[in-house]
Amino acid sequence: MRVLGVDPGLTRCGVGVVEGVAGRPLTMLGVGVVRTPADAELGHRLVAIERGIEEWLDEHRPEFVAVERVFSQHNVRTVMGTAQASAVAMLCASRRGIPVALHTPSEVKAAVTGSGRADKAQVGAMVTRLLRLAAPPKPADAADALALAICHIWRAPAVNRIQQAHAAAALAARTSRVPRTSRVPRTPAVPVRKVPR
Repeated sequence: MRVLGVDPGLTRCGVGVVEGVAGRPLTMLGVGVVRTPADAELGHRLVAIERGIEEWLDEHRPEFVAVERVFSQHNVRTVMGTAQASAVAMLCASRRGIPVALHTPSEVKAAVTGSGRADKAQVGAMVTRLLRLAAPPKPADAADALALAICHIWRAPAVNRIQQAHAAAALAARTSRVPRTSRVPRTPAVPVRKVPR
């Protein structure tokens, strides 16, 4: 399984590609950051992020794209920028028919470090160890993107089993219902009396 992880952001959008399967050693195929200038117009920044992500999709041909799920913070401006960059990543993947998965920061931290409250340094250290890298990827956005990809590889089999179980249960519920007849019941004929002349 090859996954492109995207840690969305307007100024720095972390991207990282990891390949492997759950339970086996993973391989990093690439890591980086798509940057946009803070003083540029919003529309131009989003176009720059789109171009950057498209380049990563062209180069690495991932089977899945894992994006950090945006959650509420006190700084609404930061959340808006993150959500906009997230939407661009989802659009780029969906346009190519690549499945997109959203993972919360706590899910990613728990998957990679064992604790949903881990800090960025702990995430970076575990990403370095899991991918057998010489040093933690910098900046932290790049390490977070790799952590997203790792999280998806490890969680995907369980998520797929849950989705298959839900689909099977829904199918069983539909087939167990007694089908309603589509025929309209006939009304009994009323005898007609002839009036004598």
